[in-house]
Amino acid sequence: MRFCPVFSGSSGNMLFVEGGGARVLIDCGFAGSAAAKAMDSIGAPLSSIDALLVTHDHIDHTKGVGVLCRKHHIPVYANEGTFRAMSAAVGKLPGELVRVFESGRDFFIRELNVLSIPIPHDAAEPVGFALSAGGKRVTVLTDIGHFDERLLSCAAGSSLVMLEANHDVDMLSVGAYPYPLKRRILGEYGHLSNDSCAAALIKLYSTGVRRAVLGHLSEHNNYEQLALETVRQALRAADIPDEDFELSIAHRGRVGEMYEV
Repeated sequence: MRFCPVFSGSSGNMLFVEGGGARVLIDCGFAGSAAAKAMDSIGAPLSSIDALLVTHDHIDHTKGVGVLCRKHHIPVYANEGTFRAMSAAVGKLPGELVRVFESGRDFFIRELNVLSIPIPHDAAEPVGFALSAGGKRVTVLTDIGHFDERLLSCAAGSSLVMLEANHDVDMLSVGAYPYPLKRRILGEYGHLSNDSCAAALIKLYSTGVRRAVLGHLSEHNNYEQLALETVRQALRAADIPDEDFELSIAHRGRVGEMYEV
């Protein structure tokens, strides 16, 4: 399998996964031209994409969904709640390209198995995804207000996990965001902090996870080096040696690296 966090952050999100003879995107929070340029740069043009999976209806995940579907004839996979909530933003999609899945159930795109994972976030029917092929599994969990035992079970033993490290609590607390927005981000259905991300990865390590990509960093309440250092220090404090856990970042403003899984 191959995985690339093409873009990830509060400005827009798009992830690429290849496995089981299929190439899929998770979300598209960018205009079609930006998405096309980014995909060309990683050698996976939009003409080669078999499916577009949508995690939830927020605009930083759906801005380019309609354009990609209509212009490049890419089937869109989402649950009923997400299709309903994003309909105004993405516009009318060709009926033959609409694929409705049931949250919590798995399905196949060619030989790539896709499990949708209900997540705690303030959207209509948000999900993460675990994608598996050839005995490998990539699990994507961003936009989650808290990490619980159910999510731990879904991500356990993954070959690679992309987990949200959205904000530094101190930066958010003293920053310029209005209080209601701060409360939303810090809430049970908001976003995962660097510290909470670290605690989740420590639990995932005990299940066999050894590679993680930190994603969906806030533009105003976090920065890459802080997220990496906060998580790494927590892993060390839990007696997890650096060489036993590969840790990297999904960039907000530039195309991420391609991972072989």
